[in-house]
Amino acid sequence: MHTPTLALAGSRRAALVALNFLSPLACVAALALALTASVGRAEEDTKDYVPNEKWAYKTVDGKPLELHAFLPSGYKPTDRRPVIVFFFGGGWNGGSPSQFYPHCAYFASRGMVALSADYRVKNRNATTPRECVIDGKAALRWLRQHAAERGIDPQRIAAGGGSAGGHVAAAIATVRGFDEPGADLRLDSRPNALVLFNPVFDNSPEGWGHDRVKDYWREISPLHNLDAQTPPTAVFSGSLDKLIPAATVRRFGELMKAAGRRCDVHIYEGQNHGFFNYRVPEYYWKTVETADRFLAALGFLTGQPTQQPKPAK
Repeated sequence: MHTPTLALAGSRRAALVALNFLSPLACVAALALALTASVGRAEEDTKDYVPNEKWAYKTVDGKPLELHAFLPSGYKPTDRRPVIVFFFGGGWNGGSPSQFYPHCAYFASRGMVALSADYRVKNRNATTPRECVIDGKAALRWLRQHAAERGIDPQRIAAGGGSAGGHVAAAIATVRGFDEPGADLRLDSRPNALVLFNPVFDNSPEGWGHDRVKDYWREISPLHNLDAQTPPTAVFSGSLDKLIPAATVRRFGELMKAAGRRCDVHIYEGQNHGFFNYRVPEYYWKTVETADRFLAALGFLTGQPTQQPKPAK
């Protein structure tokens, strides 16, 4: 089987990964390795950004899973700030919260409490995509449970993420179940808005990552679980993305609109998977600016988008 060459946005559009003559399973494995390598570069690119605090939202095997918090100027625990929480990419295998540190710094500069979530992945925790979604729902419930003491508005929580992290964000907004034992189901695990970058939407046999979730793909696939409560969504993708085709993103948008829900689909011509990351300044800024305007339209932000603040040394 001949598989088209996958172009990953490394330093701009540099890194090309040849995936020729691979079996479908080997192809998926190679793609996962490429994603993990790409995330490693993202960590290096964002090393100058430092969160203000880290908030433990759950403990697993004696180790905390934390929300890396970037706090706005003048923040007080008695505030009622809008929130955005990002989930890193890495094929459910690896990755780091630092991928979204620049995004967090920007949205904190706009007055939001901006968080980048750690969650369990295969390489560190021997987990499956199921646990990724369980952790995502736990993070949202923790935020709502502790909203009053953390200075956040429980009705203005946006979730975002890239690739597999985009799947986590989309899944917690769409799928039922995947709740950890003992979860307080009175606390809503759905975010109030979604900001997604080349997200995994389709886990069907025709979609991405099916082999990892084949026994429960319909239950965990965001594309197959949309309803009238799915939150307003902005999606950013590249026309040349070979992992998450633009056609899949457009299909998600069509289904959202058919359900009467807002979905702003932005396809960037000539761009590949990961084009939105901080290491690609042109498209990092273009997507952040558009996300800013989307959140402002929903009442999360006021005023116009601002320039990216310089990282703290």
